[in-house]
Amino acid sequence: MQTAVTQVSDEIKRLELERYVLQMEVDGLTVVPPSVTGVTPEFLDRCTEVLLTEFTRMTGAPISLENGPEAELVWPERTGKSRSFLRDEDAPPPTQMLIQQIMQLDRCFRDLFVNPVVDALIDHAIGPVPFGGAKARRLSSTNSFVKWQGEYGYGESLGLHPDQGATPRPWGAQALTANATWCLTEYTKSDGALAYVPGSHRPGFVASAKVVQQARPVECERGSVIVWPGSTLHGAFPKLTKGLRLNAVAYYRHQSVLPQENMTITMKDAPWDDCENADLMRELIGFDDVFPYLKQSQEVPRAKA
Repeated sequence: MQTAVTQVSDEIKRLELERYVLQMEVDGLTVVPPSVTGVTPEFLDRCTEVLLTEFTRMTGAPISLENGPEAELVWPERTGKSRSFLRDEDAPPPTQMLIQQIMQLDRCFRDLFVNPVVDALIDHAIGPVPFGGAKARRLSSTNSFVKWQGEYGYGESLGLHPDQGATPRPWGAQALTANATWCLTEYTKSDGALAYVPGSHRPGFVASAKVVQQARPVECERGSVIVWPGSTLHGAFPKLTKGLRLNAVAYYRHQSVLPQENMTITMKDAPWDDCENADLMRELIGFDDVFPYLKQSQEVPRAKA
């Protein structure tokens, strides 16, 4: 088992994050409390308010942290294209909804996703580009899982999966994707907490038929952020209690990996620079990246007059 932190950046040292790097390297996941990231209860309240308002706008159903959706929800029929690999064919109606592209909803999420503590941890997980030492982490998508009471959840499998499962193996120590899940409510097992398999991120890990029995809940206080590399097996436990489990998720990618949302297009005319660190947001979105290009990006010779 790994017992020492690999080489870390000056940012990790300056922010005193070595213990979280060690936990991520040993277990494949780390939890950073709000006392370290600096998020306040008032800031979390704003994020929560925006998401609940957006849920009602999208569904027409009132919703509260205490009760969850306060109207019956009818789901569209699932087709082959809309089916999720996390749910069985005969699963009951979902007790969770995904709100996508949340960075466009309010500045609070843009500020959340340029948090320097999380950026340093994600940068450590994904590492630099092979040349020049530039940072390779980019945003892939920003979403919120709005989850309410339901005994089924993802079923017996807990929906366990690695986020970078679509990329070719073998994987090395450098993550191809990474996840930072901000907990806008307390996370406990009975409240539908994240599930993960400790050590599953290590090269050579083989998932057996009993891998679900190895899954552990990630229990933490409201305002915590859970960070893990794309190689870690994770899912979620069903929410057995009343009310909501709410989060804000920043999903990251290595610069060479295709993003889930093309933010250089979707955020171009949005107020992406209305946040605490516009330079970092510009880099995370990838506005100045060479690829993917939308027009001729290399110099073109011209005939001599």
